[in-house]
Amino acid sequence: QHFMMRATSNSARLTPHKLNCATALLGEHMVYKIDPDKDRQYIEEFRLCPVGHHSPGLMRVLNTLRHDKSGHQIILVTRVAFKEWIIGIMPPSRDDAIVYLPDRVFHSREEAEWEVFCRRWEKHTGEKLNSPYKPVTGDTAC
Repeated sequence: QHFMMRATSNSARLTPHKLNCATALLGEHMVYKIDPDKDRQYIEEFRLCPVGHHSPGLMRVLNTLRHDKSGHQIILVTRVAFKEWIIGIMPPSRDDAIVYLPDRVFHSREEAEWEVFCRRWEKHTGEKLNSPYKPVTGDTAC
């Protein structure tokens, strides 16, 4: 049996196997699970360049970290445009209010992004990252 999918002027065939793969990619099932040992190389890449272009491997890790099965997403909240950021927890139901964690205010988006990365990494792997954000300057800047 084949399923038909209309694509602009041509029709493309979508087999049941391909449909299951697409469902796995787009549905509730995450295809990739972070392996702390194999994916450790991407921690330093992100720490040195939290905003900007990322390698395909780091993008895969970031996309996985952005999804939390519990529905409670760790997010970055702008408190003052381009000047202050705080961490927030977005609840599973978008009708509920975001929980703000104002105990730490960040004055650099990069430092705030690093903190979100560390919290998400710990939530996914159980491993706490103790490296502080390290801004890179000069020729090595991202």
